[in-house]
Amino acid sequence: MSRMAHCVTKVELSISCDNLIDKDVGSKSDPLCVLLQDVGGEQWTELVRTERIKNCHNPQFSKKLLIDYYFEKVQKLKFGVYDIDNKSYDLNDDDYLGGAECTLGQIVSSKTLTQPLMMKKGKPAGKGTITISAEEIKDTRVICMDVEARNLDKKDFLGKSDPFLEFYKQSDSGKWQLVYRSEVIKNNLNPCWKKFSVPLQTFCGGDFNKPIKVHCHDYDSDGSHDLIGSFDTNLSQLQNASGSSPVEFECIHPEKKRKKKSYKNSGIVRVKLCKIEIEYSFLDYIMGGCQINFTVGIDFTGSNGDPKSTDSLHYISPNGINEYLTAIWTVGSVVQDYDSDKLFPAFGFGAQVPPDWQVSHEFALNFNPTNPYCQGIEGVVGAYRQALPQIRLYGPTNFSPIINHVARFAAHSAQQGTASQYFVLLIITDGEITDLDQTRQAIVNASKQPMSIIIVGVGNAEFKAMEFLDGDDGVLKSLSGEPAARDIVQFVPFRKFQNAPREALSQTVLAEVPKQLVTYFKQVGLTPVKLPSEKQPENKP
Repeated sequence: MSRMAHCVTKVELSISCDNLIDKDVGSKSDPLCVLLQDVGGEQWTELVRTERIKNCHNPQFSKKLLIDYYFEKVQKLKFGVYDIDNKSYDLNDDDYLGGAECTLGQIVSSKTLTQPLMMKKGKPAGKGTITISAEEIKDTRVICMDVEARNLDKKDFLGKSDPFLEFYKQSDSGKWQLVYRSEVIKNNLNPCWKKFSVPLQTFCGGDFNKPIKVHCHDYDSDGSHDLIGSFDTNLSQLQNASGSSPVEFECIHPEKKRKKKSYKNSGIVRVKLCKIEIEYSFLDYIMGGCQINFTVGIDFTGSNGDPKSTDSLHYISPNGINEYLTAIWTVGSVVQDYDSDKLFPAFGFGAQVPPDWQVSHEFALNFNPTNPYCQGIEGVVGAYRQALPQIRLYGPTNFSPIINHVARFAAHSAQQGTASQYFVLLIITDGEITDLDQTRQAIVNASKQPMSIIIVGVGNAEFKAMEFLDGDDGVLKSLSGEPAARDIVQFVPFRKFQNAPREALSQTVLAEVPKQLVTYFKQVGLTPVKLPSEKQPENKP
């Protein structure tokens, strides 16, 4: 696809901050960094965010920010640092600690860029700096590891220890750079951490003998984590770990070793598995023959207002558009490039439909239930315009029927056992959802299939339910407590993009689809149908 052809390389950004201001009374700030990209017209869209670090003035974020680098474009970036005090994904509720603007070209050319944090252009935050380091990703291999520990030292006065691991690589300048931080396991001296994977290049720059330092800490909520012990290794050594023979390291606390003659260690860290796998990209799957099947679902419930009235969300203005049409055009025009037959099934829900005027929650927009396919995005737009005067807006707003409908097709495709098809359902709605519990269950079920759901909210509703379904602030669970297998919902309120260029909406709406597609095929162990010759799996450098 021409739009993506000029991406020169992928660049990985490592972020750290120093000397952040305190916004919390009685404790330090809980910082998180957000990366935004200028999409034109002074509109910024969020690309990715780091994890939040509790009670920390000098955070080193372990999550790396991956971005496509286009040589021919000036890619304006904005880094915003926030103090996060709640679970909401919306940053408007959080304190801004400062930010920095620069171009990706500046970061790439200087490799490491340190800037003072600014409150807004020309107004310094008072104190605090942000340091951004860039590394080009040339290698698609990832390190997969499974690590546990036993007999760790007890660090907590009333409990055991709350251990977590940090892996550091040594840069060419000799500085230690954080490459991975594990989760914390509470009150356990024999923890078994979740399996994890880190890009080979991030982990050791592709050098199997590069020094790696591993720290085991006891987590403290005030940010003053105690060192349990540490050890040095390298990838060559770690790679000896396999199911039958783990590699063991003594966790050494330097002060204890110096003071106590009888000191042995502060516990043993066991690497049960360390193997190298190929990480396939979105383009590997697309170029390998994966088709994206695009389905549109349109909300025709009464809360949209009478289409004949100018204040209705379905009112078509004299210049022939409304928010529903703009959303269909904008998202569809990007997705259709990935679909070879350009036939898109389109459905409406929440309306009374002729001839018997029964309420339907998944009627074909072209009124042909055996063949609901529209020819290209123009066909979807045409079917919408023709259907509007023929139906009666009604209710309730049920999402689950149309999600289950597409999930059935996705499940049927998944049975083929190849990475040949992926399904994207675009739901455009005014946001008043009725069957929230059934929709949660439908999304949890759909998360096991090759599909993603994009919800574009039109109008000025609160959209609290939509933000809840978009699992960004935690894993979505069904009413019975079953978690989604992966995050498949992206919600975007249209009003944020009313005055922005059209690319801003499509970029934000489609931002998560590539990652969701790759995650699905990786989870089920499917490689691209046709493998690029240079991506044949190999296990040695």
